[in-house]
Amino acid sequence: MTSNRHDAIRTQSVCLSRRSMLGACIIASFGGSILLTGCGEDAAKKTAAAPAGAPAAGAAAATNVAKKIGIVQLITHEALDDAVRGFRERLTELGYAVDGAAGKDGKAATIDLQNAHGDTATLQAIVSRFVSNDCDLIYAVSTPALQAAARATRTIPIVATAVTSFERAKVVKSDAKPGGNVTGVSNAGPIDKQLELLLSMLPQDAAPAVGVLYTASEDNSLVQVERLRAAAEKKGVKLVETAVASVNDIQQCVASLAGKVSGIWVPTDNVLASGSPILAKSAAQAKIPLVAGDLSFVQGGCLATVTVSHYELGRMTAEMGVEILEGRAKPGDMPIGSAKTTKTVWNKAAAEALGIKIPEGAEVIG
Repeated sequence: MTSNRHDAIRTQSVCLSRRSMLGACIIASFGGSILLTGCGEDAAKKTAAAPAGAPAAGAAAATNVAKKIGIVQLITHEALDDAVRGFRERLTELGYAVDGAAGKDGKAATIDLQNAHGDTATLQAIVSRFVSNDCDLIYAVSTPALQAAARATRTIPIVATAVTSFERAKVVKSDAKPGGNVTGVSNAGPIDKQLELLLSMLPQDAAPAVGVLYTASEDNSLVQVERLRAAAEKKGVKLVETAVASVNDIQQCVASLAGKVSGIWVPTDNVLASGSPILAKSAAQAKIPLVAGDLSFVQGGCLATVTVSHYELGRMTAEMGVEILEGRAKPGDMPIGSAKTTKTVWNKAAAEALGIKIPEGAEVIG
């Protein structure tokens, strides 16, 4: 921590492995992508670009023309998968025929779902293709996916979730009035409550030290770590921070915290979430309770979380997308949304392994 934070200690230890799994993903990225229907590959090109969020010319007279939606997902893990599932299901509920489902009033959508498998260059290639194929809407799932989409186009409407801070990602003017062609729903979780939950598990006879594990290259993780520092300072909690570059670093970084901390906190972080089983096993071996920023970690074996539902965030984002597609709103005029509720979830096996009693009535998995 900085010198004006006398009760917080931050040890930066960037654990870098010699080999990153992301390099291998460059080759596999497109081969592993899921292509449902191309964005307008079989449709006629628009003759003129419409303003972001405005209906295309003749849309009122041709409501049965399928809307072209490109979905770009950074990597495969439970939270991002849930956000995509929620978006697709809500789109169908709002009357759009998707994947052969019956539509309402002739409304239909073709969806091109692509996964970059954690590779930044692949993200840019995916969204560039969406632009070339003249998509009507881009749905970006994660901060890096959103940033890639925002770089690729300033005219095609973009909605996003699994993004902690749209302002920090530098894709909007402000959360209240985004301006431009980007809007969406933040996945910011209750970090103060996550810290309180972790502290409730630790010995009360000494000032606790909490380990912090995160990916230094993810803006969304940096925002959450900054918020944790502020919450920890108020409670007199010492932090010991360590950063990873890839999932290959997780085991080594957790081991580096053993003997220095009583508990570990991790943010909603795409790299860590994709390696949550490794993270859970490493924490269990070190006998350190771990509270995470998202449900996907608990599903992967970590102890507990206080979190938002990415499935619900996906549904909320779909509602915003439909407002844009049907010409009732423009992204720049739609404030960034946020989750309406949070929930605490425990992993039963992890709690039993650590000898921690789960509160009665708590939501439990595993």
